Amino acid sequence: MTFHFTEKQGQYLAYIYYYTKINYQPPAEADIQRFFQVTPPTVHQMILKLEQNGLIRRTARQARTVTVLVPSDELPRLK
Repeated sequence: MTFHFTEKQGQYLAYIYYYTKINYQPPAEADIQRFFQVTPPTVHQMILKLEQNGLIRRTARQARTVTVLVPSDELPRLK
């Protein structure tokens, strides 16, 4: 299966993947917000879009449940 995502979506996916690998748990939306220096609604809309596109899986209304579905070798380098 081939995954298609924009450059920005790829950066979010890479951040979630590496954050989870380093911290043994997925990032909270606040962690993503701090890293990308964007507003909370921006992060939330991106998470919804990634989920809608089948790039991540999460449990609604539960913190730190984001799982990247894209294989790590298809993720871009985190900038």
